[in-house]
Amino acid sequence: MYFELGFRHIADLAGYDHILFVAALAIPFGVGDWRRLAILVTAFTLGHSLTLALATLRLVSVPSQLVETLIPVTILFTALDTYTSATPQRPENPITLRSYGVALLFGLIHGLGLSTYLRALLGSEESIAGALLAFNVGLEIGQLVILSIVLAVGAALVPAILQRRRWVQLSVGVTGGFALMLLVQRLGAWS
Repeated sequence: MYFELGFRHIADLAGYDHILFVAALAIPFGVGDWRRLAILVTAFTLGHSLTLALATLRLVSVPSQLVETLIPVTILFTALDTYTSATPQRPENPITLRSYGVALLFGLIHGLGLSTYLRALLGSEESIAGALLAFNVGLEIGQLVILSIVLAVGAALVPAILQRRRWVQLSVGVTGGFALMLLVQRLGAWS
């Protein structure tokens, strides 16, 4: 049950912020980078899982409005970082130790955003460890599916239709645009 909820949560188009983040991470890479990129997404999941568990257990508490505002900031940062890293000499964004650290950090923020939702779902569960694990595994599988879709679309378009650099610029432009729209919307909720 919790596995399916985790998977459905990530794949829910109505809650597209998670999809945007994974897409922003994946856009500059090719199918040959699959393993390294899967590890990068897993670093995000580890951060996500940690704060999700801590917040669900009520060991950490951050105002939800702040977290909901920071989530599009993480997407926008990732899109801008991808865009500025794609130069004519290096059209692909390399995965570095910094990349794993940033993904982990941003996972911490995204995990806080899910905690209220998951706490309501868990209700009176006696042992939430199993439920948390199943939910996070469902999320991870969902993220890997999104990653596969982005890589497949990129492989279909590059180089047959677009140069890699143009694909990266257009895709992160769209991703960053949606993130900016989300950020403006959530900043508007502060007033």
